[in-house]
Amino acid sequence: MSTLKLRPPFRVEHVGSLVRPKELYDQRVLLEQGKCAREDLFAAEDAAVAHVVKVQRDLGLGTITDGEMRREVFFEGVFDKLEGMTFIPQRPMTEFKSYIPHVKLQSAMGLTEFPSWHCSGKIKRTVPFYIDHFNALKAVVPPEDVGRIKVNMCPPTWIHQRHGSDWTYDPAVYKSDDEYFDDLGIAYRAEIKELYELGCRNIQFDDPTFAYFCNDDMISGMEAAGVDHEALLDTYIRAINVCTVDRPQDLNIGLHMCRGNYMGGVHFSEGGYQRIAVKLFNSVDVDTFYLEYDNERSGDFSPLKHLPLNKVAVLGIVTTKSPKLEEAEALKARIHEAADIVAAGVPRRSKEAALNQLCISPQCGFASVWQGNPVTEEDQKAKLQLLLGVAKEIWK
Repeated sequence: MSTLKLRPPFRVEHVGSLVRPKELYDQRVLLEQGKCAREDLFAAEDAAVAHVVKVQRDLGLGTITDGEMRREVFFEGVFDKLEGMTFIPQRPMTEFKSYIPHVKLQSAMGLTEFPSWHCSGKIKRTVPFYIDHFNALKAVVPPEDVGRIKVNMCPPTWIHQRHGSDWTYDPAVYKSDDEYFDDLGIAYRAEIKELYELGCRNIQFDDPTFAYFCNDDMISGMEAAGVDHEALLDTYIRAINVCTVDRPQDLNIGLHMCRGNYMGGVHFSEGGYQRIAVKLFNSVDVDTFYLEYDNERSGDFSPLKHLPLNKVAVLGIVTTKSPKLEEAEALKARIHEAADIVAAGVPRRSKEAALNQLCISPQCGFASVWQGNPVTEEDQKAKLQLLLGVAKEIWK
C-alpha cells in the first residue's frame, strides 16, 4: 500500500466527463442517424477537447481531462479493444445477472437483449486503450500542466458484474475468476505503464460495481440466487489490486464509485457505504476514493471513520443531475462534518490532518454518455465555481 500522496494546492476536481459542446453534440446526432461516418467527428472532437481544457485551466481545477469528448459512453475504449473479447450486439438478457440494478431496470423496460461482450479467448492488450487520447490531450496542455492530466477508464470488473462467472468467459479459456482477472490485470498494467512513461500521473477507475454492493435489493437478489456477495466483493477488490500493484510511487490512482449516471442523469442504485467501508478503504489498493454524496440515497458520512491515514476521499457533494445550485454554507458545513468523522475515526487524527485527506467534486461526470445530463455548460461551470469558492474558504 502507498503512503498518503498529498494533493497539490487544488482541492477541487471534476470526476471526468463534461458536457459536449454543441458542434460535437450535433455531429454525434448525425452519426446516430447514419448521416456521417465516425471519421467525420474527429475535427469536432479535437476542437471540443481544446475547449474543455481551456475551461478547466481557466477555472483552476486540480486535474485536467479530455472530458471524454472522444467517447460515446464512459466505458468505451477498453473491452472493445482487448484481444479475446467478442462483441455480441444482441446478447440475451438471460445471460445478464438479474439482480444487478441497471439490468433489473432494463428488464423492467421490456428489453430481451442488450449489447455486451463475451470472453472467448485469452485476454491480451495488443493495442492501447487511451494512449492516442492522452497524447492528443497532452498536445493542448502546457508542459507544466501535463502532470495534472487525468485519464478515466472503466474497471476490470465491468463485464463480470453484468454476467458473473458463468457468462463472462468461456470455461475452456479460463477455469476461474482469478485466472480471468489475472490476465485482465496484465493488460491494465501494460496500459498504465505506457501512460506513465508518457507523463500521466493520474488515473481513475469509474466503477459502478462497488456502489452496487451498498444496495439492499441487490444483496437480497444475490442471496436468493445463491451468490456469496462477500466472496464476490473480495474477488472484485482483488481484480482492482492486480491492476494497480507495483505502480510508481508518484502515480495517483483513484476509484470513483458510481450509482448510475445514464441519459438524463438517471441513477441505478442507492445505499450508504457502511456495508463495504472497512473492506473498501483498507483493502482496495488505490490512493483516492471518489464518493458520491449529493443526496440522501448516498447515506451519511459515518463510513469515513474507516478511512486510513494514507488515503484521500473526494466528496462528491454537488450533483450533476440537476442545474439547481447548492448552497455554499451548507456545503461548508458538510465538509466540516465529514472532517470531524474522519478525525474521530480509527486511528484518531487531528481535524487539520482529516481535512488534508479530503477534497471535493461533483458527485459524478456531467456526461457519462454523450447525450449528457440535464445541465448546460453554464450550469456545469457554475457548479464547479461554487466548489472552488467553497474550497478557498475551507482550505485557506
